Amino acid sequence: MSNERYLFLREKLKISEDDLTKSGIFPIDPNFKIVAIGEPPSIQTNSSNWLTSEVLSLFLFHELRTLSKQEEMHIITSQFGPIPKPLHQIIDLAHILRTNPDLTLKSLAGHLSTRQLVRIAARMKTFPTDAYEAVEETFMMKFLPSLTKKALEKTIANVGIEPKNNLGEKNVQCKIENGILKIGNTSTNVYRTDHLTKVPNVVFYDVPQHISVMEKLLQDFLLGQHLLLVGNQGVGKNKIVDRLLELMNRPREYIQLHRDTTVQTLTTQPSVKNGVLIHEDSPLVKAVKYGHILVVDEADKAPTHVTCILKSLVETGHMILSDGRRIVRKIKETTFPDKFIEIHPDFRVIILANRPGFPFLGNDFFGALGDLFSSHAVENPSPESELSLLSQYGPDVSIDTLKKLINVFGELRTMADYGLVSYPYSTREVVNIVKHLQKFPNTDIEDVMFNVFDFDKYNPEMVQTLGEVLFRHGLTSKNVFSQEYLAKKRARKELQVTVNRYSGLDTNAPKHGKEDPNNDPHVGGNTWAGGTGGRDTAGLGGKGGPYRLDKGHKVHQLSDEEKNAVPEHVQRAAREMGRKAFEQRLKEIGMSGYDASLYSQFSNSVSRQVQSLRVILGNLQAKNKERQWTRHQTSGELDDVKLIDGIMGEKTIFRRRIEEEPELGAPQLRPKLFRVLVDVSGSMYRFNSYDGRLDRELEAVVLVMEAFEGFEDRIKYDILGHSGDSHQITFVKKDQPPKNNKERLDVIRTMHAHSQYCWAGDHTLPATEWAVKSLAEEDCDEAILIMLSDANLQRYGIPPSKLADALSSSAKVSAYAVFIGSLGNQAEVLTEKLPAGRSFICNDVSELPQILKQIFSSSLINS
Repeated sequence: MSNERYLFLREKLKISEDDLTKSGIFPIDPNFKIVAIGEPPSIQTNSSNWLTSEVLSLFLFHELRTLSKQEEMHIITSQFGPIPKPLHQIIDLAHILRTNPDLTLKSLAGHLSTRQLVRIAARMKTFPTDAYEAVEETFMMKFLPSLTKKALEKTIANVGIEPKNNLGEKNVQCKIENGILKIGNTSTNVYRTDHLTKVPNVVFYDVPQHISVMEKLLQDFLLGQHLLLVGNQGVGKNKIVDRLLELMNRPREYIQLHRDTTVQTLTTQPSVKNGVLIHEDSPLVKAVKYGHILVVDEADKAPTHVTCILKSLVETGHMILSDGRRIVRKIKETTFPDKFIEIHPDFRVIILANRPGFPFLGNDFFGALGDLFSSHAVENPSPESELSLLSQYGPDVSIDTLKKLINVFGELRTMADYGLVSYPYSTREVVNIVKHLQKFPNTDIEDVMFNVFDFDKYNPEMVQTLGEVLFRHGLTSKNVFSQEYLAKKRARKELQVTVNRYSGLDTNAPKHGKEDPNNDPHVGGNTWAGGTGGRDTAGLGGKGGPYRLDKGHKVHQLSDEEKNAVPEHVQRAAREMGRKAFEQRLKEIGMSGYDASLYSQFSNSVSRQVQSLRVILGNLQAKNKERQWTRHQTSGELDDVKLIDGIMGEKTIFRRRIEEEPELGAPQLRPKLFRVLVDVSGSMYRFNSYDGRLDRELEAVVLVMEAFEGFEDRIKYDILGHSGDSHQITFVKKDQPPKNNKERLDVIRTMHAHSQYCWAGDHTLPATEWAVKSLAEEDCDEAILIMLSDANLQRYGIPPSKLADALSSSAKVSAYAVFIGSLGNQAEVLTEKLPAGRSFICNDVSELPQILKQIFSSSLINS
């Protein structure tokens, strides 16, 4: 307790110090102080605002401003001498980003912190580096969402940083001679160690792209940097690191993180010796003690509070273990030397993580801790490098087959980038196929393909996409993923048998038939519904029935000749009954036959785009719940504190990690809010025959309504409009989305009618301002506005600067303009004058899913 209250107990209540000590009451030393360090709270969402009124009343606050350009240049000059021109350009870029009004660019400024500038300066002094290459690695530009990347590239070009012409892959050599390792132009002594069993020994085939990455890693390693490798799964991050450590003869300690990793498991390792449970040092502690290289795999999977432990170790060289010991850079004179562990000078950390942002669902390790490490992007090999790699894994596999595999997976990776497939197929899958073909050369290549694509063949859309890709590149002579082919592949005894028979009986009047409660098979006759080879009733394989009805039985098929012999009046009656049944079904969902035909014109044209967008939305899973340990379980991990209970016969001696339930009174998790602002002014109808802008807008709205169906728990949406009549027209309310095709058709019919009959004029500007303002007031996890327009602003004297101000009027709303029509170059001129990454030109509705993907990706980076 506070010193004042402690003195009050002693002096006023006459309680002795011994009695207070026995009661566990101790005074806080008057010199005790707390110094807290934190980053500014986010202004985009209140959920991450840690600076509450309670916290404000507990501390005296001081703001630590970022260093000015002159101060940073003074620090760099003092350490590394005169600043070269490329470094000057990077420093200019850093300060432009820090003061940029665009939140997308400002969010990237942290990657060019003072610490990172000092690291770049050290690298440029020892290993001269191109400015663009340094910036590309610092921002991990290869993995940035395309919106953010375009905005950054434009800013980089404005400060004079240009990429050098790529003349192809360099033929970098790697060799060891006389105890000297040389990779390209970089060399170092081979390390001497007694822990040879911990030096990796891997199967590795040299390819130019991987050797170039290893040279950059070696350069940063020699500069004393900790390393971070980021890339998709299966691109060879582990292989590259293990091969580098093998060449350097460096012992390795390996640890793999996951969602249930705790601070305790990161620092201690339980094991049983001689029947006794003991806790040994974890690989992390051993690496610190003995100067080994700590390789941390899957770092993006671990909870944030666990990765913060690594941050403390790398940044400050200080870490407190669960048993009370401390890891420190240098042990000073102390009476408790066994309580401290000194960091070995050869200790180094290499982190492996998946690429940040969409579509990976782990924590953004690079965004949180990237500036503490020298970061490197690892991509799938280029076609040349991949061919070299595969030919070494499968020397007996034909070059033609290898090239076809490379082309297939290259296209699949491109499709993954565009959101057409959800899984980013990597080199790992191709290598597995080639290894299989090498070991079993007579294997049917279709079966080998199924080993990789088995999971995807249960998705109808993926079946069609994969089959088309394989067929297009000549890997198969037919679509092996077609429904018919897959049915034959997996068919066993369940094959449906069709028996041709002749009935010789006349048809009478078509009818549905009686329903058999036992669902017994019926062959011939005209009594039961769902029979086969009969007449007049609904079923399969018969004649004269009104419509098809499958009850799952073996089909007895009448010949086409006998079917064609049915009298015309019976056929007419059957068709009429079938039509009435279809109309009844449409009536059940509130649509006429004309409605269904009209709606299908819009729906069919965007069906593939709906699939693409649903893949994107399916990956937008928020990581709202963390896991916690739950004890007293009958299965799971053995609970250390209940070992004695287990010996006594207790069953509930396990613990498991389950998702943490929200506390009582905790606010409900909020969905994202997506708003579409459509232009239904007269110009949309007037110029629709010129460029199809209104049809394109209606298709875009159908795309949004169909794709968002089923995601209401994660994303709510509404559709608003503006015309010459009003700037506030509601077509779809966020809590009342259309539930069927009839309601969706009503929406686009209303939009079309409004554009046809509205008064001339334009309310783009007030509609955008109102849409942004009202959206900012909504209680949601994230707010995104898409404004669909025909770029016809010049006619009404609306300058682009006014529209730019309206789009960026609230920091809580990510607002974007999509121009779906243009007279001449109006859209291009507008796009150039609006903020980078805030506007798009959509001449084809098929481009809209990719535009939305870019917007979603960029908004995730900003948040």
